[in-house]
Amino acid sequence: MANLSSEFDEMGSFTFTDFPEDVQLCILSFLSPSDVVTFSCTSKRVVSLCRNDRKLWFTMCDRRWGSKTQIKNWGKGNITYRLLYRTLLQWENLLGFWRRSGSSSVSSPPLVFFEWCSDFLAGFRVSPSSNGTYDVVKSPFLWLGLSSEGKAMGFIDPKGCSDFAGKFSDLGESDFSDCDLVPVDLSFMGKNHFVIEENQTFVYPNSPEQRKKGFRRSSSFANLAAATDVNEVASGSPGSLPDQLMSEIYQHFANRTSPGASRRQRRREKERLGKKKWEPEHFVKIVNCSPTPLRPLQGLWKGISDDMSMDFYLVVYDDIGGISCRRVRDSSERFSSNAPVFWTSNTTFLETPFSLEEELLYDCRIHVRPLPANDIEELVPSIENKKISRILCVNSSYDLVLPDLAGSIPNPRNVEGRIWQYNNGTFGFGFLRDNFIIDLKHIARNGLILDTVE
Repeated sequence: MANLSSEFDEMGSFTFTDFPEDVQLCILSFLSPSDVVTFSCTSKRVVSLCRNDRKLWFTMCDRRWGSKTQIKNWGKGNITYRLLYRTLLQWENLLGFWRRSGSSSVSSPPLVFFEWCSDFLAGFRVSPSSNGTYDVVKSPFLWLGLSSEGKAMGFIDPKGCSDFAGKFSDLGESDFSDCDLVPVDLSFMGKNHFVIEENQTFVYPNSPEQRKKGFRRSSSFANLAAATDVNEVASGSPGSLPDQLMSEIYQHFANRTSPGASRRQRRREKERLGKKKWEPEHFVKIVNCSPTPLRPLQGLWKGISDDMSMDFYLVVYDDIGGISCRRVRDSSERFSSNAPVFWTSNTTFLETPFSLEEELLYDCRIHVRPLPANDIEELVPSIENKKISRILCVNSSYDLVLPDLAGSIPNPRNVEGRIWQYNNGTFGFGFLRDNFIIDLKHIARNGLILDTVE
């Protein structure tokens, strides 16, 4: 018993600093940055440990994003991992779908999807294909990366035809200009809203202008140091400056405060605005873009209408338990509308066995889907394999837009519809006034867009 008591006392006095350094770093790598900073204040011995960039902060970055992007390649490997962690933590919020808010100066799809790449974060415009299939067009739009100095760089491709996979940080001024890229700033306005604005003061990395600017800066500092040394030797006053330098400083401030300075500034501002290539755009995050067990219809879906054109649909559950579905379209389009495609305030499903009337409503309708390219007969068994698991009663948008419509038509059931949920988790919807069903499929799954075409 005495031996056990002494061993317990020894283990009880065992502290964190008694662990090997590798074990300490492994434990600290599971903490958040704020917790690491707080822990560094507890003892002088752990300060150096918490500041270990190559070990601690690299492990933190690698554990969180190592399987998604190449951590060592960001900023050409010349930046600190602490800076990288802080940057990626903020940009991680961009992953997923965003929808443009308001009108745009150019005609472009309203949906944007962000994903990790080798050493940068890429945003793609996402739009339905026009070939009568479930294919999704994914075109390049925005790139975010870090320079070797640790500065954030963002570029937009208005034409959507560039590909920088694996070479973002190695591009020079000629590469950017050849692709007609526009340097931009991305600013967050909360977690679910950001704005993209053109950065007209951006200097391309490794460009002659940047090198010339650096040369001028170094030359001015050298001239100032040389002039100060000469002045100290001549006058013996280390605090005085040469007359020529004082004259240049006076001239600089005189030009800024002269009556013509404001006119020149306004002229330069007008010229700068005249060269603007990109108007600011706002984007709002689509938070719930995937279904869940409690909300099986929620998210972004794609479906082919009776005219064989594909649309994107966003199904949303409201705070009072209702469901509404809207098409995702450009708000600047002439015939775009915010009216729901279908809606319901009662989310109680009809379970099996179904009544004969419900079975007849489903069996007498055709499924609007693309025909197989080679064999039309493949369509028949694919439809028969879609077994219904549940049915939900919904309404069309007409009784919301025209409240008196339900009482003015012979059959009020014309505004009613059904959602048929299938065993594979997808669903189709249709209305009693029509003879077809629009089957919906997932746009993305596990962070990847399905059925993409360039």
